[in-house]
Amino acid sequence: QVRLVESGGGVVHSGGSLRLSCAASGLTFDWYGMAWFRQAPGKEREFVGHISWSGGYTYYIESVKGRFTISRDNAKELLFLQMDSLKPEDTAIYVCAAQQRDAELGVTEGSYEYWGQGTQVTVSS
Repeated sequence: QVRLVESGGGVVHSGGSLRLSCAASGLTFDWYGMAWFRQAPGKEREFVGHISWSGGYTYYIESVKGRFTISRDNAKELLFLQMDSLKPEDTAIYVCAAQQRDAELGVTEGSYEYWGQGTQVTVSS
C-alpha cells in the first residue's frame, strides 16, 4: 500500500520559514517524480512545484520562485519543501504527490498517481 505522509506544517509570521516533509512508503521512490500542491480556503488545489526522480530538475510556479525550494532524499524516501519569506497568501493545506518518472512533467492533479493527506500551513500577517 502506497502512503505519502506530510509533516512540518504550522503557524508562522509573515516573513518566516517552514520546512515540510513528505515520507513515502510502499513504492519505489526513485521511480517517481514528486510535486507539492496547495489548497487555500475556498480555492481550488494549486500546483506549487515539481522535482524530477533524480532531484536534478525542479520547476516552480512564478509566485513561489526564489522563496520555495523542493528537494528529495531518495535513500530515505523523503521529499522536502523549504518555504522562506512566507506571505499570508501562502496559507493553505500543502499536499505531496507522486508521478511516474517517465511521464511528462505535470502541473495538474490528473498527472499524479498518489497523494498524501496534507499538512496545514498558516501565515499570519
